[in-house]
Amino acid sequence: MTTSLFSTSLISIVADLSTNLSAEQRYQNLLAHLCRIFPCDSSALLKFENPFLIPLAVKGLSEDTLGRRFVVSEHPRLALILASDQPVRFMADSDLPDPYDGLIESDNPQLLVHDCLGVTLFIDGVAWGVLTLDALESGTFDNIDPMQLDTFISLAAATVKAAGLIASLEQRVRYVTQTLCKENTGHDMIGDSECMRGLRNEIAIVAPSELAVLVLGETGVGKELVARHIHLQSNRADQIMVYVNCAALPESIAESELFGHSKGAFSGAISDRTGKFELANGGTIFLDEIGDLPLSIQSKLLRTLQNGEIQRVGSDRQIKVNVRVIAATNRLLQQEVAAGLFRADLYHRLAVYPLNVPPLRERGKDVLLLAGAFLEKNQQRLGIKKLCLDQSAKQALLAYQWPGNIRELEHLLSRAALKSVTVENRQANFITISLDTLDIVPAQPKLPNKLANTVIKPLAQPAIPIDFKATVDAFQRQLIEQQMAVQQGNKAATARMLGLDRGNFHRLLKRLAMEVDS
Repeated sequence: MTTSLFSTSLISIVADLSTNLSAEQRYQNLLAHLCRIFPCDSSALLKFENPFLIPLAVKGLSEDTLGRRFVVSEHPRLALILASDQPVRFMADSDLPDPYDGLIESDNPQLLVHDCLGVTLFIDGVAWGVLTLDALESGTFDNIDPMQLDTFISLAAATVKAAGLIASLEQRVRYVTQTLCKENTGHDMIGDSECMRGLRNEIAIVAPSELAVLVLGETGVGKELVARHIHLQSNRADQIMVYVNCAALPESIAESELFGHSKGAFSGAISDRTGKFELANGGTIFLDEIGDLPLSIQSKLLRTLQNGEIQRVGSDRQIKVNVRVIAATNRLLQQEVAAGLFRADLYHRLAVYPLNVPPLRERGKDVLLLAGAFLEKNQQRLGIKKLCLDQSAKQALLAYQWPGNIRELEHLLSRAALKSVTVENRQANFITISLDTLDIVPAQPKLPNKLANTVIKPLAQPAIPIDFKATVDAFQRQLIEQQMAVQQGNKAATARMLGLDRGNFHRLLKRLAMEVDS
C-alpha cells in the first residue's frame, strides 16, 4: 500500500482519540482502518476475560460472532496468539482449527480461512486482548510491512486504553461490575440494542442504592439475570443473594420458607429452621414470581419490608434483618391490585424503582448475538468444533416474534444443534444449522397477560356466506362470559382485564344483550 494511504489512516486513528465516540464506535473504526491498510477479508478485536476471549468488534464476520465467548484453552490458535508478544501467523497448511471457520460473511458458508495473523495488545505491560486478521486466499499476508504493522499495533493499544479510560470516567459503576463479573462471564447481559443499553443504564443507576426494585417483563426475558446484575453492581455484591420462587411456595409452608419456624411450631417442625430472609441478612433477596405469592403471606411480607423485622412461625421474638429486596413478575400487578388480587400497599413498597425488561422481539439484531452465545455453549456441550447459522436461519430468527423470548431461543437452538450433528459430520470443521432444522412455528397473536391463559373454544364453522357481525358478536359474548367467571362477576374488574373503559364496557354489554345490572 502507498505511504500516503498509511499516513492518512494513522492520522484518522489519532483524530478519533480526541473525538466523543463510544467504545464500540472506536473499536469499529479501528477495524475499518485496519482492513483499509492491510489486505484481509475479516478482522476482530477480542478482550481477554479469563478464561474467555470476548469479541468487542468484528468486520467481515457474521453478526452472531459478537455473542460468542471463545474459551482460550479450546482454541489453540487464539491461545498461541495470546501467549506471544510478537505477531503470530498461521499458514494455509496449519493443522490447527481456525476459530472463525464458517463465520466469514459470505454467500458460501463452506469458505475456510487460509491465512491468519494475530497479535496480542498489551496495556501497561498486561495482555488486554488480541487483534486478528483473516484472509480466504493463501499468502495474503506475505507482503505486510512489519514496521507498518508494529505502528498500527501501538496505535490500536492506545485506542483501547483511551476507550477504557473514557468509559471508566463516564461510568465507574460499570467498570466495577465488569471486575466483579470476571469469574461469572457466562452470565453476561448480551445485546447492543437501544432498549438493552437503556436497561443497563437503569441498572447502573439503581444498583448502588438500597431501593427495592421490581423487575417486570414477559416469561423468558431474563428477569433473574437482571436481578443478579443489580446485586453484583450493589454495595452488597460480596454478600449472599438468596433466590425464592414464590410460584413454587404452597400457602401452607410459604411463611415458614420465608421467615423460618421454631421447633414444635407445627406437626413436623422437629427443629428450628432459618427462613430465606434470615439467610439473606446483609445481602439481597430475590423474590421471583412475586405476583403468585398468596394474599395471606403478602401482609407478613409487607410488615418485614416496613420494619426490617421477621418473626419465625411459632415464636414471639422479633429478629432484625438487613436485606435488599428485588422482586420480579410477568404479571400486570397494577391490574392485579385493581382486581383485589394483590395488595396495593405491598405493590407500592416493591415498585419503588420498576425496571421493564424488553421482550426479544423488540431487540432487533440482539437475537443473533444471543444465538452466537447459545451456539458456542452447544458446541462445547456436544463436543464439536463449530456450529454456524446459514443465511436463511438468520433471517428466520430475525423475523420470528419469540413468544417465549430468550428461553425459547435457547431451547430452539439446542434442539437444532442436536438435529444437525450426526455421526458422519461430528468431526467436521463446522456444522451449519439451516432453516429446516430450526423448527420455527409462526407465533400466534399475543393476548394481554391475563387473557393469555384464557381458553377460547372455537366457534362452530358457520355456513357460507359468513355473517361477520354475528360471528364477532358471538366471540365477544364468549370472551366476556369467560372473563366474568374469572372475575367472579365483577364487571369493573372484567372491563380492566379486557382493557376497556367501564362506560364503554357497559355499552358493549347492552349492545350484546347481556346482563348489565351492577
